[in-house]
Amino acid sequence: MIDKTFASLERAVADIADGATVMIGGFGNAGMPSALIDALIAQGARELTIVNNNAGNGDTGLAALLKAKRVRKIICSFPRQTDSHHFDALYRAGEIELELTPQGNLAERIRAAGAGIGGFFTPTGYGTLLAEGKETRLINGRHYVLEAPIHADFALIKALRGDRWGNLVYRKTARNFGPIMAMAAKTTIAQVQQVVGLGELDPEVIVTPGIFVQRVVQEDAR
Repeated sequence: MIDKTFASLERAVADIADGATVMIGGFGNAGMPSALIDALIAQGARELTIVNNNAGNGDTGLAALLKAKRVRKIICSFPRQTDSHHFDALYRAGEIELELTPQGNLAERIRAAGAGIGGFFTPTGYGTLLAEGKETRLINGRHYVLEAPIHADFALIKALRGDRWGNLVYRKTARNFGPIMAMAAKTTIAQVQQVVGLGELDPEVIVTPGIFVQRVVQEDAR
């Protein structure tokens, strides 16, 4: 019997090792798997490379992971905002590495990893510092930059409901990066508000099929 559910958040993240590359879903706080992040902080993994749209808000979730100094490098599109003070402090002190990637490129680099695409050409970033050291090409009179896919060891994502096979549905825009991150990681861990029985999810509304999810844990599981 296939059963991907885990009894606790602690068990779900127990094997995330030092130095792992971890994708974390969310657009700001929308869709951020805060319970899994808290469990990862408690677990103690260090020197992580984090892939996320931004660099944390306030003092919770990803910001708390940064505050705990568990992150060596972050790949994101929007690192600075009014409440990104933990990232700001770390970056100014030279204690964290930043790979800045335009948001569309970030999403496509993640999607490319899941789709098995070796790279893609995009006009975004051409002629800027973001294109330094990368292959460029003139296609139909327009300049493009070659971008590489982003793969991860783990993806931590948040969904509304999931079943024991790992099928997921999301709440509105909280789906943002979750579906593509699930495809790009070796191990996808889904934090869900509710684990439901097989057949309770309408197949027509399942966004992430279970083949891309290895672990499902209810967000209040301790």
